[in-house]
Amino acid sequence: MKQLRGFHMRFGSHEDVGNLKRVIRDELVPLGVNVLVLECNTSFVFESHPEVSGGTLTKQDARELSALCKENGIRLIPLFECLGHQGWGGSRNSLLRAHPEFDETPHVPTDAKWPDFYCPSWCPSHPDINPLVFDLMDELLDAFEADALHVGMDEVFAIADDQCPRCRGKNKAELFADAANAYYDHLTKKRNVQMLMWADRLIDAKGMGYSQWDGDVYGIWPAVDRIPKDVILCDWHYDKLDAYPSIGYFLDKGFTVWPCCWKTPEAALDLLEQAVGQAKERNALDRMPGMLVTGWNATGENLVAALFGDGDLGEDPGDIRGIAATLRTVMKALDKLAEGATDMRP
Repeated sequence: MKQLRGFHMRFGSHEDVGNLKRVIRDELVPLGVNVLVLECNTSFVFESHPEVSGGTLTKQDARELSALCKENGIRLIPLFECLGHQGWGGSRNSLLRAHPEFDETPHVPTDAKWPDFYCPSWCPSHPDINPLVFDLMDELLDAFEADALHVGMDEVFAIADDQCPRCRGKNKAELFADAANAYYDHLTKKRNVQMLMWADRLIDAKGMGYSQWDGDVYGIWPAVDRIPKDVILCDWHYDKLDAYPSIGYFLDKGFTVWPCCWKTPEAALDLLEQAVGQAKERNALDRMPGMLVTGWNATGENLVAALFGDGDLGEDPGDIRGIAATLRTVMKALDKLAEGATDMRP
């Protein structure tokens, strides 16, 4: 597998497309980024289920971004967040607002906040949820002319809720795996496209020394043995840790692992170095092909400001400058790795 040099960001604004095009042309291409993961979720003008649409990104926008990426050797992969993260706190996203019957925890008030409640999930056992989600997936794949889709599935806390008439009492790992396998069957078996997902729910947090965020503490992690090995696992760790044992763990199980960082260059380099080391120990560098820099809170507009100095970031609450610095640092490190260097640091 060739080196995967990725950048991820949430994106769903028609008005911001011009800024994103500039970022692609003037930064991602020169840096050698060859994968752009655009997390659209419901921030897209869906035609199949317009009631779900919660943003302004159009099919024409998607076609233009896809064409620009293809012209420059970048694989554009849309991301549609599945199962969890269907809102923040008790606030529901446009999908659950339009279809409250899919809510796993309808009893949770809309003003609920962490630590009482993190974010809603849809009910994986509802018989009508997957047909609707597959329509949305298909629409994104067709609009972006994509050969892969990232299904999200990170930080799922609300699953098999005791008050859900369909899920209560069910095994959380089995529910999670059944959902992932349903998406796989539609995407890979039916549509013949590659499936990617965040890996955190497949990690035994206590057993490996991770937090409840980049690992699972709810009993979901045994699902790892129920998921097809050709799903690419995006294993994210944003803080500098003593060790990242999940990389070798997933490699040992036969998965391709794509380590993911965020906004701290030193932490990103540490994760990359340790991931490369674990892959070399297993003679599995072909299944640890690079790194994905996640751009949480990034927009086209604030990336233009951070990367080119064209705009005002103010106090920069999303640390977009940190994301920009990490992106540049990681891509330079991957250059060195591709050249066979043993030291990837500046």
